[in-house]
Amino acid sequence: MPLEIEHKFLVLSTQYRSLSEPEEIRQGYLMESDRWVLRVRLHGDKGKITLKSQTTGVSRSEYECTIPGKEAEELLESCGTDQIHKFRYSFLFDNLEWMVDEFRGLNQGLVLAEVELAFEGQVFSRPEWVGTEVTGTARYYNVNLIKAPYSSWSEQEKLSNP
Repeated sequence: MPLEIEHKFLVLSTQYRSLSEPEEIRQGYLMESDRWVLRVRLHGDKGKITLKSQTTGVSRSEYECTIPGKEAEELLESCGTDQIHKFRYSFLFDNLEWMVDEFRGLNQGLVLAEVELAFEGQVFSRPEWVGTEVTGTARYYNVNLIKAPYSSWSEQEKLSNP
């Protein structure tokens, strides 16, 4: 069973912008239950369908397949305005791939970094501009940012540690 093992963090500065060019991403959720979510994503002209299980710790099952961009666009249209729009910066740091997402639309102002690992417990170092870890904090899950976008959070929620 394919596993996604990731840690997610708040970002303290824009230093990551000098490390790569951003890639525009749109994504929506076609199905959500207490055990699974089914996501469609469009990166430029490339589409993906991803089925993810509920997160347990830092791991979850993940099944992903590539689809034509046109089909991803059609599926995204079925999501209406319930979509995530973001710009992603991807780069290597200490031999691991990091991704920083700058959210747009109703989630403007939220910037998250994540690193995917090969196994749970893998030791890794963080760039100096990576802040508080929010792994496992449900309000930062993309699927939840559609229901309760960052712009709807109180200033206290935005400033509080998870």
